[in-house]
Amino acid sequence: MSLAGIYSLRMFGMFLILPIFALYAPQLQGGDNHTLVGVALGAYGLTQAILQLPFGMLSDRIGRKRVIYIGLMLMALGSLVCASATDIYTMIIGRSIQGAGAISAAITALLADLTREEHRTQAMAMIGMSIGLTFAASLAAGPTMYHWLGMPGIFMLIGALSIAALIGVWKIVPQPTLSRFHSDAEASPTKLRDVLRDPQLLRLNYGIFALHAAQMAMFTVMPLVLKNTGHLSADQHWQVYLPIMAGAFIFMVPAIIYGEKKGRLKQIFVGAIGLMLLAQSGMALALNSFWEIVTLLALYFLAFNVLEATLPSLISKIAPAAAKGTAIGVYNATQSFGTFLGGALGGWLYTHYGTPAVFGVCSLMMLGWLLIASSMTPPLPVKTQMFHIGDDWQGDVRDLSRRLGNLRGVKEAVVIAEERVAYLKVLQQDWDEAGVMKLIQETN
Repeated sequence: MSLAGIYSLRMFGMFLILPIFALYAPQLQGGDNHTLVGVALGAYGLTQAILQLPFGMLSDRIGRKRVIYIGLMLMALGSLVCASATDIYTMIIGRSIQGAGAISAAITALLADLTREEHRTQAMAMIGMSIGLTFAASLAAGPTMYHWLGMPGIFMLIGALSIAALIGVWKIVPQPTLSRFHSDAEASPTKLRDVLRDPQLLRLNYGIFALHAAQMAMFTVMPLVLKNTGHLSADQHWQVYLPIMAGAFIFMVPAIIYGEKKGRLKQIFVGAIGLMLLAQSGMALALNSFWEIVTLLALYFLAFNVLEATLPSLISKIAPAAAKGTAIGVYNATQSFGTFLGGALGGWLYTHYGTPAVFGVCSLMMLGWLLIASSMTPPLPVKTQMFHIGDDWQGDVRDLSRRLGNLRGVKEAVVIAEERVAYLKVLQQDWDEAGVMKLIQETN
């Protein structure tokens, strides 16, 4: 819970300015150049994409907490630079420094150090859920905080939250007694090639790239659209986002449960992409109607929430058991790069071709994703299970992997002696749990 809170504090700081930055930017010198506004909005994604995997690997060498301290200090420093910015270029520099505090991989690795294998999947899910809730809360809170604190005050708050998170890591999060590499949580350079050549994973990587590129492009213009069509002041935008995000979350949950329980995750996934395509295309045609925009925005966020929840699940189901951490690392870096490119592209399109072009290009990205996703192989209805093998066990790794893999409902089994863990992909409804436990107990 403490690590999820620290992760959420950092993401809250990143998301908080999304619904209001386009309205504030003209107050900065050079802020009338909307291309630069888009770059500033998404700049953190570029440095985050570049440094995310190296920071995770550095944490293996110098320690998880040290890397997290460095990242949170960079986040605080970048926030102070943004708070003092009087021109758009300084704002871009500050946002880039914020993104340089790319600690998500280090936090995930620390989580793996501090949790037993049998509980790690649930712990990872807790962090994922906290990110979704943080995103929703930031959209609702951002406009109100802008009214109370102003944009410099928001960045000062983000810096203060970063220092509070640093103190939380120091005082609350325990120091792991043993820190080792975890294939399920960390990227391995030796497995990068296989992950980058997997066509199924490439489809998902394009998906998360397109999803976040379109999101950031949309937020370069959506505050302006709500202001112009609904005549809403910046501090009133929460009245649009709060009910929309609450409704989207309520409708998302049964859709995800249905897809997972009935083995129809691909259908839910492809349907959500189609819904997002409909929403983005509709926005390009409904820029003069406030209520049409609000309705389409509700459809957009319903689709967005479903996709944000299903993509990590699909990665987990499709990635090789021994390369899951590498697949997630590439996925996260692709997401961050999409954030940067989407902000820059959205700003450029608005400057040269206007708001309809922004939503039109976003629609094309969604159409491409729909075509790519429609041809993907439906994932098996599996879940990941991990088990600790005895620290003193010296048996045959290949033989144990084979015996585990031959049990009913086990679709993949990999035993890694260096990590003292067995990674299994098993059917969600019918697998020989007793047989697996018996073989695992023999190693202790």
